[in-house]
Amino acid sequence: MNATQQNRLFLGIDLGGTNIKAGVVNYDGVPLGFSSVPTESQHGPDHGIRQMVLAAHNALQTAGVTREQLTAVGLASPGTMDIPSGMLLEPTNLPGWNQFPIRARVAQALQLPTILQNDANAAAYGEYWAGQAKHAQSLAFYTLGTGLGGGLIVDDHIIEGRHSHGGELGHVILEMHGGRYCNTGQYGTAEAYVSATALLRRFNEQLEAGAVTSVSRRLQSGHTLTPLLIAEEAEHGDHLSLELIMEMAQYLGATITSCAHVIDPEMVLLGGAMTFGRDTTLVGREFMQRVRQEFRTRTFPTLAEKITIDWASLGGDAGFIGAAGCARLAFNKGRLPHD
Repeated sequence: MNATQQNRLFLGIDLGGTNIKAGVVNYDGVPLGFSSVPTESQHGPDHGIRQMVLAAHNALQTAGVTREQLTAVGLASPGTMDIPSGMLLEPTNLPGWNQFPIRARVAQALQLPTILQNDANAAAYGEYWAGQAKHAQSLAFYTLGTGLGGGLIVDDHIIEGRHSHGGELGHVILEMHGGRYCNTGQYGTAEAYVSATALLRRFNEQLEAGAVTSVSRRLQSGHTLTPLLIAEEAEHGDHLSLELIMEMAQYLGATITSCAHVIDPEMVLLGGAMTFGRDTTLVGREFMQRVRQEFRTRTFPTLAEKITIDWASLGGDAGFIGAAGCARLAFNKGRLPHD
C-alpha cells in the first residue's frame, strides 16, 4: 500500500426505509463526516436519489472535503437485489422502488463510481473492517431488528452468492412442520422466531391467552407494546417478558449453530436495534449468556471452545462505514463499475 492509497476517501451511503445515513470514511475505516436525512420513500425513487445526494453533500461539508477528493461510493440498501447489475428488485420497505437501477442512478447523480451492496452485508463488512471483528479472518454477523438480517465475511470476501442472496442468515429454516409465520410468506424461518416482529407476536398471543404480566398495566396506561417496553419490564422482574426474550435467545443460539456448521467462522457478532441494552443491562447480559449456552449445547466441542460470540461495536454507523469499506474493497480489486 502506498501513500496515495492511504490518502483515499470513500463515501458510504446507508439507505433505510426511514432514514438515509451518509459518511465520508478514510482508507483505515475512520469516519470523517456524517449526515442523516429522512428517506421519504413514499415519494418514490427519484426523490430518494435527491435525498441521498443531500445526505452526501451534508457529509462532505461536515468532513470538510469536496466530491473531487472521493474515490468511490458504496451504497447499502435493503431488499432483494441483483448486486452485479446494481438493480433493486422488490424491496418490501421501499414501496414503488421495484426494478430500479439504483447503482447507476446514484453514480450519475454523484458523478462517482458506485457499488451496490445488501445493507446487512455492508454492516457485516463494517464490523469486519473497522469494528469488533477487525482482527478476525471470518465473521458471521446478525442484525436483530424488525427482521433478522445477516452477513458472512470470509478472508475479506463478502459471501454474496451467485444470485445476490448469500448470507441470508435470518431465513435458515428452524422448523419444517407447523413453524411460525415469517413476513416473507414462509414458515419456520429463524426470523419468525428471532426478530422484533416475532417477539411482539409471541407477546400478543400470551396476552390474548390471559397471561399475567406487568406489561398489561403499561398498555392500560396508554403505552404501545414495543420490544423496548418488554425489555424494560423484563429488567424490572416481569417473568413473561424475560421468558419470551430468553426463548428468542435460544432460537438464535440454534440458528448460529447451523451457520457455524456451514462456514466455521472465527467470530459471530450480534448487532441491530434490538440488543436489549447489551452488557449494560441484566437482560442484555442474560440474553447473550443464553445465546452462548444454546450454541455450546448444540455444536461440536471444538467450535464451542473456539468460536467467539459477542456484541457488535459500531452500532448504527456500521452500515455507512461498511458501505464505504465495500467501495474500498472494490477499488483495491480493480472492480469499480463504470455505469
